[in-house]
Amino acid sequence: MLSITIGLVLLMALAYLGWSIIWVAPLVAGVVAVLNGLDVLETYTGTYMQGLVNFVKNWFPIFLLGAVFGKLMEDMGAAKSVAQKVTQLIGKKRAILGVLIAAALLTYGGVSLFVVVFAIYPIALQLFREANVSRKLLVPTFALGAFTFTMTSIPGTPQIQNLIPMDYFNTSPTSGSIIGIVATLIMAVGGYLWLAFRAKKFAAKGEGYTEPESSTHITTDGDQKLPHWIISLIPLVVVVVLLNVVKLEAVIALLVGVLCIMILNLKDYKKFIPSINDGGKGSVMAILNTSAAVGFGSVIAIVPAFDNITAWLLGISDNPLIAEGLAVQIMAIITGSASGGMGIALSTLGDTFNNVAQTIGISPDALHRIAAIASGASIFPNNGALLTLLAVTGLSHKETYKDVFVVAFLIPTIALIVGIILAAIGLV
Repeated sequence: MLSITIGLVLLMALAYLGWSIIWVAPLVAGVVAVLNGLDVLETYTGTYMQGLVNFVKNWFPIFLLGAVFGKLMEDMGAAKSVAQKVTQLIGKKRAILGVLIAAALLTYGGVSLFVVVFAIYPIALQLFREANVSRKLLVPTFALGAFTFTMTSIPGTPQIQNLIPMDYFNTSPTSGSIIGIVATLIMAVGGYLWLAFRAKKFAAKGEGYTEPESSTHITTDGDQKLPHWIISLIPLVVVVVLLNVVKLEAVIALLVGVLCIMILNLKDYKKFIPSINDGGKGSVMAILNTSAAVGFGSVIAIVPAFDNITAWLLGISDNPLIAEGLAVQIMAIITGSASGGMGIALSTLGDTFNNVAQTIGISPDALHRIAAIASGASIFPNNGALLTLLAVTGLSHKETYKDVFVVAFLIPTIALIVGIILAAIGLV
């Protein structure tokens, strides 16, 4: 147990310091192996690499097509076109709501949350400037719109956090719809009300918009001719409909979405190859970060004391949903990755949760939705997506994390608890 604790704390600390999990994960896995008297080389080449490779084998097509889809949406100007239209409809004075809806719409349409940040950031700056809203609220607004409900709880979202549980529970993207809708309302409404409250507090103190010290990360593409917003919206709608109405596999839905973007933007065909190349490169880094964390989890799973952890999680409650929610949330916090933490928890405990749930009559749909929501209720300071967001905006943990904690951890955790209660009374 001590070796596992040391390993987890070391992994979190090094990730918080900004060290890449791609090499930190196998290093810390080696520390765990040494402390347990295991052969380090054999553990790395066998257990660790097997966990890493299995995750890549199962999920690389989704990561690849998702990244390519998002990059094409960005480079064709489609993502920015949709974002601008949303903000126009909402109104410039409702800057927080405009950025929130734009980020949520793009994320639910299948655009990578990282692409969403880069695509909307220049527009968000302009809106916050005109509404005189403190830039400190940019990070929590992005986090709420892209890292929470559209990633985990809205039924049918094509984000990877909603697709991973399908492989373990034989479910669909719309599984646990009632739980998902209620959780979405809690996160979206609760988060927005908190941000609106904070904006008033900042205004009362006379703290309004201030220009970034550096414009390094601001995209200057004002001369780009954007496609019509309706044309830009079509690929997003196509992916969601094919995935949830036609019930096609996620790979096929994303592939059709990619082809749709290309057909609608044939005049910009010269950009296709560079965009696809960049998307492919980005997908490799994304899946390696996640699979490295899964490989570490595979090593943790063979440590004898892990059986004690399993027994503890399963013994917390007769309801496996509580154990599953805690397991996924804790692993996601430790690894700084929603998909990575979920991958660790479900690869080691998924079958157990499923078997216990079937024994006592709990629906696999409930297991699916609770796992997804729990994975997103995990945004601690070491979270990889948060660190990227801070780098893009030029803000710090000190300036933003209080509000990020509320909208991306505290409120989603409340939604998770409510979801477990709903599942317990049979509302799935």
